[in-house]
Amino acid sequence: MSGLRVIPTWRHGRERLYVCLTDGRNIAWYDRESARVNLLSEGHRDDVLEALGPFITGSVTVGPPPVPTPAELARLSLHPDDDLAPNRPGEALLIALDRDPGPTRRLRPDPRRRALAAEQTVGEALDRLDGAGWHALHSVPLPGGDRIHHLVIGPGGLFAVHTLYARKQRVRVADPQVTLGRRDPDPLLRRVRADADRASYALTAEVRPVLALVGPADVSAPVPAPDVRVLTDTELTDLARLGGILKPADVEALHAMARDRNTWMRV
Repeated sequence: MSGLRVIPTWRHGRERLYVCLTDGRNIAWYDRESARVNLLSEGHRDDVLEALGPFITGSVTVGPPPVPTPAELARLSLHPDDDLAPNRPGEALLIALDRDPGPTRRLRPDPRRRALAAEQTVGEALDRLDGAGWHALHSVPLPGGDRIHHLVIGPGGLFAVHTLYARKQRVRVADPQVTLGRRDPDPLLRRVRADADRASYALTAEVRPVLALVGPADVSAPVPAPDVRVLTDTELTDLARLGGILKPADVEALHAMARDRNTWMRV
């Protein structure tokens, strides 16, 4: 057989190489991360391997696609409008700014844009954990107009991450108060805990609260909060070092549940 085309694609940070017939139908794909060639027809095996030859390094597993897990089947049956996985970091703020950009000239920067920049910074850092077996969801909507900025699920457990723009500001954390620069103290840790509690109720699993500070000049916590992790945006990769809490199958099952918008309707 001749004329097979190899088309590279990227999805959720993972590369796949699809092998297509001249009419555009897929007959196989190669997943670099799992080193597996998935064949939709065993009769095309030799032609597919020949087409993929320049792209394959090392040994690979060749065969039909593995049987979907219950989590994968749940994801495949999810209506696109109910799937939260495609949400971008700061999705809710992006939509709000698109609907109402605000005046073109302001004496002070729009605080929504600073909040958006912070959520995008944190979201990008969390998305980079994907290769370590973690999943991140962004702008998870809650009843009443609230939302969880980021939800992270991986071998180290589940974390509800609240983002705070703190560029070049001194931050003082005195549970439950968080003081940013010269502003008045804000009992922000109550909100951070409440988000984690609502997520725990929705997912029937322990979700731990995290406050992510973006770009602070200094962080002080004379008496650290016992149950809230306070991390800067450059420290978020420390979460990837945590493990021993969830098995891969549990991670996938919880991610499938969390990405369903209907999971969050009654919390």
